[in-house]
Amino acid sequence: MIQVSQVRAGMCILFENDVCRVMNVHHVTPGNWRGFVQVRMRSLKSGNSFEHRFGSTEKVERAILETHQMEYLYSDPSGHHFMNQESYEQITMDDETLGDTMQYLLPNTVIQVDFYEEKPVGIELPNTVSLEVVDTEPSMKGATASASYKPAKMETGLVVMVPPFIEVGTKILIDTRENKYLSRG
Repeated sequence: MIQVSQVRAGMCILFENDVCRVMNVHHVTPGNWRGFVQVRMRSLKSGNSFEHRFGSTEKVERAILETHQMEYLYSDPSGHHFMNQESYEQITMDDETLGDTMQYLLPNTVIQVDFYEEKPVGIELPNTVSLEVVDTEPSMKGATASASYKPAKMETGLVVMVPPFIEVGTKILIDTRENKYLSRG
């Protein structure tokens, strides 16, 4: 158990019987009230992000995770298949465990898989991924980058808002934390 004031971004904690990765921590001391710690976290099981307000004197349990480099192989009706880069052992994870993270992965992508008590509980995506646009509205002549963004569908099925000059077949860099277009890539 650690004081909630010692929690830092990137740590994993146990919260309501779920392993959560801390994304953001904000200490608040409002005038003559008691201080609190606002923590934004993501459940490793569901992939959902949420915020929780802890009292400044509360304690939380730190989750110790094992991580392994694994390669995403393929998906089929039984699940998503990954192979350990060291032992070549294969594991299968379901949609519930991975959430929306599969929309950022192409076959042969090497990622970190988090294990808690020897069971896979989620994956750690890279901060950016490069994907190809497979469907978007055609660009308009005279459109500038400051114009409004348009939706574009990636090769994995992910939809991202992109500038109007992006066309079908363009590879783009996407921020996986905020699902945002960064640049051509």
